[in-house]
Amino acid sequence: MSLAIVILATESGAAWGSRRLKALHTVGGKALVAHVAAAAEILVAPGHIFVAAGEHAEPVSLALAGTAVRQVASEVALKSVSAYRDVAVLPADLPLLRPETIERVLQALQRENAPMAALVAEGKSSGVFAFRVAAVTARLLEGQRSEPFNEGSQAKFTAVLEAAERSATPVEAHNSLEALPAKTIAELMAIDATLRTRAAERLMLQGVTIFRPETCLIDADVEVGPDTTIEAGVQLLGRTRIGADCLIRSGTVIENSIVADKVLVRQCCMVTDSEIGAGAKIGPFAHLRPGSEIGEEAHVGNFVETKKARLGKGAKANHLSYLGDAVVGAGANIGAGVITCNYDGVHKHMTTIGAGAFVGSDSTLVAPVTIGDGSYIGAGSCITREVPANSLSVARSRQVTKEGWAAAKRSQQKEQG
Repeated sequence: MSLAIVILATESGAAWGSRRLKALHTVGGKALVAHVAAAAEILVAPGHIFVAAGEHAEPVSLALAGTAVRQVASEVALKSVSAYRDVAVLPADLPLLRPETIERVLQALQRENAPMAALVAEGKSSGVFAFRVAAVTARLLEGQRSEPFNEGSQAKFTAVLEAAERSATPVEAHNSLEALPAKTIAELMAIDATLRTRAAERLMLQGVTIFRPETCLIDADVEVGPDTTIEAGVQLLGRTRIGADCLIRSGTVIENSIVADKVLVRQCCMVTDSEIGAGAKIGPFAHLRPGSEIGEEAHVGNFVETKKARLGKGAKANHLSYLGDAVVGAGANIGAGVITCNYDGVHKHMTTIGAGAFVGSDSTLVAPVTIGDGSYIGAGSCITREVPANSLSVARSRQVTKEGWAAAKRSQQKEQG
């Protein structure tokens, strides 16, 4: 095995005035350590990447959930990497570090025939090192250390790095931004701005139109298809995937969601952990909560909220509705003010609305309940039992009209004075 990469994620954020580990601070939509892991994965398979996280192994593992890196421990014993020819060591707080820069440090080992190499910027060590395992072993033996390299612990690993910092062959960084960590939260936010600018520029080079990109928040892992237009003030977060020929209008926030081709998302929508089919129209002011699946050419309109709801092709819910834990068939129409009463105070229950059904405005559907294909629900109904296919169900009090009652009431009030 030729190369192992060790990521050091043990430094506290105290210097930033923070109680969190530095590695867990977020820029560009993910933790600092996740950015460094992504750069490392370009060079080696995840099985050859080791992360030392001190007492924070569990939260660091969670921060790496979007990567394939799994070897996170409180410390990285030297025996973990002793079988490799070369080892690269990366601090977890360098999110702008590029794979090609790491590779330059590794190449210095071969070009200079040096036991160690270190990345430097502006005359300062970056904490990025590479060393030849055999050479370090020889140096330890020369120093008359009784323990072989592969039996050492984190303390000896740290000693190796300190030796590297004093005697390593320097490799000058082409860009100091990627080699020097932020000293303050303000500097960290400047790095965040750089990452988001890069993300927007990458998408525009791929044929995406972004109006006022400086006002948009686009995470590093977001993908968008060509000929999609993103208006000012849009946030595309997490691992969101947007297809081609879409229009995402101002004020919309889309997080960890999949949007197919030719989708219109109008102003000020919130979409989280959901999927939107081709040709669908969303918003304005719609809220798609986790588990929503909006079918092709379906409409989810003004002030409509969905949660674990699946709308079939061409289904419509255009106004002021809540659809939670629901399946809505193709071509069904949900009127204004319709809600699914999915929670009984203890458990959630499903509502199934058949294809082509029409649910009149201001109806409440008390789950669990099924509305058959092609059925009509009269406006203002409270539906508690199954509605067969192609039927009409009305569940409300009969209207009573008393002609002249209002005039008589006003006359009485006038007499009473």
